[in-house]
Amino acid sequence: MTAPHRPQTHRPQAHRSAPHRPAPFATRRLDAVPLDPAHADEMAGVLAGPALYAYTGGAPEDAVSLRARYERQCAGPSDPAERWWNWVLRIREDGRLAGYVQATVRGPRAEVAWVLGTEWQGRGYAKEAAAGLAGHLADRYGIRTVVAHIHPDHAASAAVAAAAGLAPTEVRQDGEVRYVLHPSGTRREDEVRGCGNGNGL
Repeated sequence: MTAPHRPQTHRPQAHRSAPHRPAPFATRRLDAVPLDPAHADEMAGVLAGPALYAYTGGAPEDAVSLRARYERQCAGPSDPAERWWNWVLRIREDGRLAGYVQATVRGPRAEVAWVLGTEWQGRGYAKEAAAGLAGHLADRYGIRTVVAHIHPDHAASAAVAAAAGLAPTEVRQDGEVRYVLHPSGTRREDEVRGCGNGNGL
């Protein structure tokens, strides 16, 4: 289950601020752990299902390619006004990684995305993770305008967006529908546990 996102593309710069590492957060069943290149080996298996790319395009990456991409994402953007925050999702019950969420942040606005491996779909994890991410961004960082872009035929991802409080708009970007959670929007508090406390509980 995926929500398309704008690529986090590294642009070299001679002098830039140090990367800003996000705080972990947790939901009822998931621990969202800040991304590390060491996650690439396990995540290559999580993201290996070709069906994940039906709406987003692309193809599965091997562990070497994924590690290189994670290194770029962890290094952060060249623009000091922008933050790339990425978390892998760990199932608390068995300790396995199941997907990821990410936020590209500029000021009080974040564009978010979520991807859940095919093995873990259909259990409500994506809705739980997306709602938890929205809550974490608001509670810890004061980010209350949250945006996602979703393929118009991707009903499952639209349902995930709705669970996080995002509503569709008339705006289209690259053929995708823009979903927005505004500062006055609501989210499902029952999906969030301990968001914003920074201790992963």
